[in-house]
Amino acid sequence: MAEQALWTRARLGRCGPPLDLLTASFRSHVYAPHAHEEYTVGVCVGGAEVIDYRGGHIRTGPGTIVVLDPGEMHTGGPGNSTDGYAYRALYAEPSLLADGTLCGLPYFREPLLDDPELAAALRLAHTELSACPDPLEAESRLPWLLTALARRHSTARPVSDLIPGASAIAHTVRDRLADELTAPPTLASLATDLGLSRYQLLRAFRTTMGIPPYAWLAQHRVSRARALLAAGLRPAEVAPLVGFADQAHLTRWFRRVLGVTPAAYRNSVQDTR
Repeated sequence: MAEQALWTRARLGRCGPPLDLLTASFRSHVYAPHAHEEYTVGVCVGGAEVIDYRGGHIRTGPGTIVVLDPGEMHTGGPGNSTDGYAYRALYAEPSLLADGTLCGLPYFREPLLDDPELAAALRLAHTELSACPDPLEAESRLPWLLTALARRHSTARPVSDLIPGASAIAHTVRDRLADELTAPPTLASLATDLGLSRYQLLRAFRTTMGIPPYAWLAQHRVSRARALLAAGLRPAEVAPLVGFADQAHLTRWFRRVLGVTPAAYRNSVQDTR
């Protein structure tokens, strides 16, 4: 296991606040005692790490989640002399975990959590956003998962999931995203305009549409891309016109939605014509 650490900065919405993602793999590295201003949320993906925390020791294993509260001093190092340890971590501003809860900032009595479903979702989101930190995707996925973490495992009480007028809210958000597909507004700003929290907006949208905002917008962009490709434009030309970061971003979503690459689709419809 190599000694490496890769930092990626995602933004929660266009021009929104940053959120740092760490992909780490160590054989022997031991952290000096330190603390973070943010919540540290990590998922172990290999080996074992021993963390000194609150006067005791936490031992991680693959699939476990570790949550360290802001300001809490801790260290970390390999759990044994042979295997090393690897993990994915994100550093979340405290309000992100409080959006769907009551009574102040969430407190995690138990820092080591066994929640395979949430661990898998956090790891997948971390991996995909580290590769392509799309702002709307980051804002749709990370606050939602962090709220789930706080609601399931902290001392905070969850807010009600009943959102009056959820359908009208979702369609208003959908229309704004469609109208501004190349530079979509942040979900935080849309929520403020509607007098909601971002969690309430996400809940209303998911309940009505069945998918989060970024996934709906990506599919809408793919539909717009089809028409441009059929008109003869090349994938590299189409990507920025419909709001994708680059051709690779377009290709990833085009294949997810239609099962073929944009180039293959363009060739097919051009041959038919």
